[in-house]
Amino acid sequence: MNRKTLIAVALAGVLVGCKPGTPKQYIQPDEMEEILYDYHIAQAMAQLEDGSMEQRNFDRSFNVAAVLKKHGVTQAEFDSSLVYYYTRADKFQHMYQRVAERLSDKALSLGASEGEVERFVTLSMNGDTANVWEGNRSAVLLPYAPADRIDFRQAVDTTYRKGDVLMLNMMVDFMYQTGSKDGVVCLAVKLDNDSVISRVNHISVSGINQLRITTDDNHAIKEIYGFFYLAKGSDQSSTLKLMFLNDIQLIRFHQRKLETPALPKDSLNQRKDSLSRGKDSIAINDLKTKDI
Repeated sequence: MNRKTLIAVALAGVLVGCKPGTPKQYIQPDEMEEILYDYHIAQAMAQLEDGSMEQRNFDRSFNVAAVLKKHGVTQAEFDSSLVYYYTRADKFQHMYQRVAERLSDKALSLGASEGEVERFVTLSMNGDTANVWEGNRSAVLLPYAPADRIDFRQAVDTTYRKGDVLMLNMMVDFMYQTGSKDGVVCLAVKLDNDSVISRVNHISVSGINQLRITTDDNHAIKEIYGFFYLAKGSDQSSTLKLMFLNDIQLIRFHQRKLETPALPKDSLNQRKDSLSRGKDSIAINDLKTKDI
């Protein structure tokens, strides 16, 4: 091995040795991914429970504590590690993308629920009521660009009809240290006459969020689009601010139009005969009245 080769090998070893990793005092990426995965399942379980908002909040805190205990991590270790990954948005989003894919595969296999979101999880892409969402079922937003906004656009085919109703569903979960929460969800529909129908929701609490649009009976749907956004709010501090979106669905409803059933020809003839007999009866009664 010549001198140049030795130098190249030595430099490669130095570069590999200097590759930046996660400091030991923080939860390592693989374990953090497992904790986040269990965290979201725990949050979903609490959300599906019956009871008041106070009871659900208690259940959420209890379930999260159980998750941390399962992984042998304290609340302080989890919080500090979350802040560490939060300040490295590219690493955090890459990690959460894997979590989102696993959550999508799970697809609420925890059991049936009467919640508005969970009612539609078994719907196919076809039928009078169908889940037509084409994007990721889960996402995370941070209040600074480019991680603060996710745009989506839906394809439209011949299965859509004039007058369809569209409903965007999702489970929202905030994780904030300080500051007011201001998540924004927008759904817009462009019709074949280039008019646009849009709806916007501002979200400040965790839970189920829904957006509904009823389209025009006289115009076909040309395009469906929208976005999810997390605003900074008035608090400009760099404290932890996250908005998680889970179980995202776009439900399409075909409206059933009431039609007056056509009468059989025999029935129409019978009605005509009845009317004729009625007129004859009236005429005879008039004659009898005149004779009297």
